[in-house]
Amino acid sequence: MSEVSKGIMLGLQEMLDHAQGKIKLHSNYVSTTPPKVFTAEEIREIRNKLNMSQGFFADVIGVSKKTVESWEYGRGKPSGAAARLLTIAEQDPDALRRYGFAEW
Repeated sequence: MSEVSKGIMLGLQEMLDHAQGKIKLHSNYVSTTPPKVFTAEEIREIRNKLNMSQGFFADVIGVSKKTVESWEYGRGKPSGAAARLLTIAEQDPDALRRYGFAEW
C-alpha cells in the first residue's frame, strides 16, 4: 500500500472513530468578514488619493480601464477579490508599492 493510500485509510479510520465517539478531534472555528461594498465615490477617492489615472490604477489592481470607469460611474461593482484589493489600497496605500504592484 502506498504512503498516500495509508494516509487516506488513516484519515478515514479517524473519521469513523470520531463519528462513533471513540476519539475527539480538534476543531478550529474561523470567521471572515465579507468584502466591503464600495460606492463609486469611494473608489474615485481611493484612486485620487493615490494620485493615479484610471488606466494606471486599473493596471495596478489587475482590471481593465473600462472596469474602473464602470465602478466610478456606478454602473458596476468590484468583485470580492477586487474589493479586497480596494480595501488594502484604502487602508494602507503603500502596500501596493511594498508588494510590488506598482512604482510611482
